[in-house]
Amino acid sequence: MFNSKKSIGFDDFISAMKSFHIIQVMGGQDIRQRYKRSRLGPFWITISMAVMIGTMGMVFGNLFKTPLHDFLPYLTLGLILWGFILGSITEGCDALITSEGIIKQLPVPLHVHVYRVVWKNFIIFLHNIVIFPLVLLAVGKGVNWHILLAIPGFLLLLLNLSWFLMIVSMICARFRDMTQIILSIMQVVFYLTPIIWMPQLLTHRVGNFLLNLNPFYHLLDVVRTPLLGGVPSAISYWVVSIMCLVGFILSIVMTSRYKYRVPYWV
Repeated sequence: MFNSKKSIGFDDFISAMKSFHIIQVMGGQDIRQRYKRSRLGPFWITISMAVMIGTMGMVFGNLFKTPLHDFLPYLTLGLILWGFILGSITEGCDALITSEGIIKQLPVPLHVHVYRVVWKNFIIFLHNIVIFPLVLLAVGKGVNWHILLAIPGFLLLLLNLSWFLMIVSMICARFRDMTQIILSIMQVVFYLTPIIWMPQLLTHRVGNFLLNLNPFYHLLDVVRTPLLGGVPSAISYWVVSIMCLVGFILSIVMTSRYKYRVPYWV
């Protein structure tokens, strides 16, 4: 009985991977629908992101007395990656609720509705990341071979986001108030995570200890540090890898247990 239940969630995941083209179509359709009749489309987000990066770079660079050629690329990647994470979580909380019609009428794997959100925000991320090389040119910095480490780092970020959204989407479908609670927590996490400030500003050992307890710091570190020419810490790789393994198992178990209750929740 246990093996049968366990396979429900895993089979749902495998079916979603086999239907990846559906995820791409649905995610792309969401983008086109959002920017229908707009000439610039998603690049409006890119423009607003560039303006915000330039403004915050000058303000916080002077406030923290950090050289702009170091701070601006750091801030750029921090805001772009955080925008991807926050956008995915914001929409992922209601991924199953907004897909009510499909869930009740078609036998589409639950993972498809969640991965649709991740794919959509990944497309927006690709639009925003074009700002980074422009910033590097502006401050006169280059890249080295460490940039290749950003590929497995970003893959780990995607995998962790996927299982996390699968879990919170089911929780939010069952308890509707959880969406607002999660979004409120994310506002606090933004200030606790080195996005608009650099870890070097934490001189106290307790501050660095608390920083290492922040999973979002490690998720950013495995992607941002290689793009800035460095090598992420071994601790960050261990944390995100363990999170990925444990979180995936937990999401499979939850999907197996509650998959057939979701249509009644939404």
